[in-house]
Amino acid sequence: MTFNKNIINLFKAASFVTLLLAMEACGDSKGKTAGKEAAEKSDSTKEEHEHGHEEGGEIELTPDQARGIGIETGTVSVRTLSGTIKVNGTLDVPPQQMLSVSAPMGGFLRSSDMLQGKHVTKGQLIATLEDPAYLQLQQDYLETVSQLDFLKVEYERQEELMKENINARKTFEQAKANYRSTEARLAGLKAKLQLVKLDIAKLEKGQIQPTINVYAPISGYVTEVNVNLGKYVNPTDVMFEIVDTEHLHAELTVFERDVPKLKIGQKVRFILANELKERMATVYLIGREISSDRTVRIHCHLDKEDRELLPGMYLTAFVETKNELQPSLPENAIVNYEGKNYIFIKEEDEHVDKEGGAPHQHFKAVEIQTGVAELGYVAVMLPQGIDIKTTPIVFKGAYDLLSKWKNSGEGGHAH
Repeated sequence: MTFNKNIINLFKAASFVTLLLAMEACGDSKGKTAGKEAAEKSDSTKEEHEHGHEEGGEIELTPDQARGIGIETGTVSVRTLSGTIKVNGTLDVPPQQMLSVSAPMGGFLRSSDMLQGKHVTKGQLIATLEDPAYLQLQQDYLETVSQLDFLKVEYERQEELMKENINARKTFEQAKANYRSTEARLAGLKAKLQLVKLDIAKLEKGQIQPTINVYAPISGYVTEVNVNLGKYVNPTDVMFEIVDTEHLHAELTVFERDVPKLKIGQKVRFILANELKERMATVYLIGREISSDRTVRIHCHLDKEDRELLPGMYLTAFVETKNELQPSLPENAIVNYEGKNYIFIKEEDEHVDKEGGAPHQHFKAVEIQTGVAELGYVAVMLPQGIDIKTTPIVFKGAYDLLSKWKNSGEGGHAH
């Protein structure tokens, strides 16, 4: 009986020890699992913390880095950007401001100092021509003057004789016809001399001139020179082309769908292809004919004349059909990263180097919404909390900051 009781007690003790070992093993397993979870959570938190710094776009530059980039800041400006029609066009001049210079009579070019781009004034001597025909013209004029004097005397004598019934009326009529014919011929020769700018007063004194002069019909710039010394020039040949650039206008090409939006007197902003300067013009005439490419020509007067401009220059214009002011930034101040638009603002706080050096500059990327873009500016919508009047925004160097942001290592700040 006692033996059986001892066996039972020994069995209970073994079961208890087994239970304790099982519980200990379970506890170790849970502890390891908990420890692993804690470690993973810690790593996740660390990764999330580090990722959060990169997404914040915080960039810290030393003074040397900032100077190397050449960062420039500014504030949001309010501009008229929406409600406009973007069109292309060229600078042009009215037909009366562009002249082709030809010789009134054919001749050989004896002298000229005209070059493309040279400015001339109205009435200035621009070329001298010579030809035997000029001498013949003057000789014919002098001979005709002498003939006319004789025929006039004969006509008057025959008229007196007819009144006295001494001569036949036929003789008088013949004398009259000769006189009138020679008088008309002299008038034609005189007109030719005036056309070629020969001095008739000198000619009547016996001074025959072997050359004729060509004068500038308007003031302006020489744009074409088609002759050289010694070349024979026909009356139909264009020797020079002169353009008066004081009255240039903008000739715009507008699609027919946009024509109803235009009105005479509307303001036009335009920039030339080779510059960023904004100029102004006013709609003066709207064409009444649609071309084969379904466009209409719009004639605009420049608000400010500029003699340095040349006809034929290409331009991009924006016709203001509706005035609406919007906050805007230069295009270079906005960068695109992973499909989103950002700007960089310069924060007020400055970070000092750990070794006590010069203060660092601190910038932060801010996501924004953009609107219409015109003449190098983009309409923007900034997040709440940013004062558009005072917040310094990076205008120059934004792409360098974006590069540092994208290339920043794990740890958040880009240095």
